[in-house]
Formats: sequence, structure tokens, C-alpha cells
Amino acid sequence: MTTLAERYAGCLVGLACGDALGGPVEFESREEIAAAYPGGLRDLVGGGWLDLAPGEVTDDTQMALALARALTPEPIGLDMDRLVAEFLAWYRSAPKDIGNTVGASLRLLDEGVPWEEAGLRVHRAAGERGAAGNGSVMRCAPVALRFRRDRAGLVRASIDSARVTHANPRSTWAAVAVNQAIVHLLGGGPREGVAEAAVAGVAEPSVVAAVRGAADREAAEVPSGGYVLDTVGAAFWALLRHDGFEESVVAAVALGGDADTTGAVTGALAGAAYGLGAIPQRWRDGLQPRAELKAIAERLLAWSEREGGSLAGDEPTEP
Repeated sequence: MTTLAERYAGCLVGLACGDALGGPVEFESREEIAAAYPGGLRDLVGGGWLDLAPGEVTDDTQMALALARALTPEPIGLDMDRLVAEFLAWYRSAPKDIGNTVGASLRLLDEGVPWEEAGLRVHRAAGERGAAGNGSVMRCAPVALRFRRDRAGLVRASIDSARVTHANPRSTWAAVAVNQAIVHLLGGGPREGVAEAAVAGVAEPSVVAAVRGAADREAAEVPSGGYVLDTVGAAFWALLRHDGFEESVVAAVALGGDADTTGAVTGALAGAAYGLGAIPQRWRDGLQPRAELKAIAERLLAWSEREGGSLAGDEPTEP
């Protein structure tokens, strides 16, 4: 039987493995990936436009780690000042890649714009779809681990951790949906019930539709770009249409496009579903930040056990 601790570690290590697997083929087409890897990309190869080392992660995992460091025990839960400081420290370190929406928001934060305003300004300037990027969901999994037993806290922290850079309601509520799905899977919930668990109380209809319709598509119909609904749909498709951790993540990466983020979100979901032991040992051995990820998972599990709430509690409402 897969323990809760194994699912916690599996979620974060799985996120990073999906990121590291997909990073070298980010922005390649699915046809190019299939030609280079006829049986699917199944090893941490490195390379790509970022010239990654094998097992090196990208902004997806780096920002998830930053978010995890900003999570605290009660009573705060998510320290937004610490989150901004962590994001800015990462931003100033000259990382290999920063998404357009993230970069625009962090520039404003670096200029002293309050966190409640930075993402909102970028959203208003970019237009309805332009700022609905997937940066909110690539990093959101630590919130699910911290607030597993506190539904109201999970919704609030998911939205706040998203809107600091991605204030579009599609991006904020997509983070809620992914985190609610992770909580369902952490508890051993069946895959066939994960879509409904994900969208319970979600107030953005387009997110609900993307999650509910994911399993009905064939691979050729699954988009995999940087639009948040594309990423969420692709990740739920990969989880629901494939058995096991490796097959789910390999299928997600094979979609091409924003392969590292699709891989990361799928890896977080599949890691919560199947646990650390289901992640191929060759991936775990080659993953660069695995020690910190496991330590964070242990800490968040301990903190979540102190909560008295339940996901069956209050209906979520956006602040």
C-alpha cells in the first residue's frame, strides 16, 4: 500500500522529473519528438534550447521550490512577503528561463509595486487570453501538500500564489483545480473521480470545462502550449488516459510545445496518485534537487497533519 508520505514525496519529485524530462524538448513539435524518440522520451537526456544538463530543472521546479519555502506552519500558512522575496531572489539570480508573464510581473515587483497589483497590471495590459499563462499551475503543488486538510486555506493560498504573477481568473482557478486534484489523489482517491474533485466549487467555467473534457480527447486533439487551459487539459488527459507514472509523464512530454510545464503538472498529479516508488529510479537518481524536494515534502506533511479542516468544508470564493 502506498503511504501518504510516499505520495507527498512523489508529488514534488514527480513535478521535478516531469520538468527535467520535458525541458530538453520544450518548444519542439510532437512530430519532432516522435522522430527522435520513437518509443517516447524515457531518459533525462539534457540539451534543448536551454542547454540543460541531464536532470537539470527549469523555472517550473525553481518557482515551486520558492513557493514551498514561503509556506509556513499555522497561523499564517502562506507568507506572501516571503513569497515575493523568494521570487525576486530567483529573478535576480539570472535563471536560464523566465516566462513572459512571470518576467513582466517580477519586474514590477522589483520596482516596488505591491504584490496585489503586479499580476493584475500585467493581466490588464496583456488582455483576456494573453495573461492566462500556465505559470500559475506549474508551481502550485506545494500548496496542496500544505493545505491538504484545509479547503478554505487551499483555495485562498492557491489563488494568492497564482495572482502575484497571473491574475487572470483562468490562471488562478486552474491552480485551485490542480491542487484539489492533488489532494484527492493524496488521499488515495480513484483516478476516475479526480476531475470532479478538481472542479468542486471552481468559479471559472472555462477551467471546469477543460478539466471535465480532458479524458474525452485523442492525442491529436490535445493542445500543449503555454495557455493555462491547454496545460491543465493536457495534464489531466495524460493522467486519465495512461496507466502508471512513467507512461503518464512520457505521454505528456510527447505532446511537445510547452513540454516541461505539461510534464511538471502531470508529474505532480501522477506522483500524488502513484507515490515516490512508482517514479523510475533512473529519473530519481539523475534529478538535481531531489534532496530538497524530499525534505520539503516531509515538512509539509507534518504541517498538514496539524490542520483540523477538511476539503469537504466551505465552498471556495475568490478573495
